[in-house]
Amino acid sequence: MINIEFGILILLLIMLVLVISIFGFVIRKLLGVERKKWFSYHHLNERHRKLDWSLRLITILFLISSYYMIDNNKVEIPWYFKTSFIIIVFLIVSELLRAFMEWKYAENKRDFVATIAEMMFMIGIVFLTITTDFFGLLNI
Repeated sequence: MINIEFGILILLLIMLVLVISIFGFVIRKLLGVERKKWFSYHHLNERHRKLDWSLRLITILFLISSYYMIDNNKVEIPWYFKTSFIIIVFLIVSELLRAFMEWKYAENKRDFVATIAEMMFMIGIVFLTITTDFFGLLNI
C-alpha cells in the first residue's frame, strides 16, 4: 500500500510539468525555433499524420490488451504489457517520430534538436522521479 498525501503528489506533478515546460521554453528560445502547442496534433505532412495515428492506434490496442491481462488474475503480466511501460514507450517513439519528421521535412532544421533535447530532459526527470520514489515521498 502506498502511503502519500494526495495534495503533495498533485503539487509534485505540477512542479514537474512546470520544470519540463520551462526547459522546453528555454531550449526553444536558445535554438530559435517555434514553440509547440500542448496536446496539439501538429503534423508536418500527410505521411507524418498517418504514421502518428498508426502509432496511437497500436498503443491503444496494447493498452486494451494490457487491461484484459490485468483483469485475468491467472496469468502473470509480462513487463512489456504494463500500462506505465506502454505509455512511456509511446511517448518516446512518438517524440522520436516527430524529431525524424522535423529533421527530414521541417523548414527550420533545428526543430528536431529541440525535440530531442526536450525528450531527453523529460526522460531524465521521469527516471529520476521513479528511482527516488518521488523524491522520497513514497513509503512502500
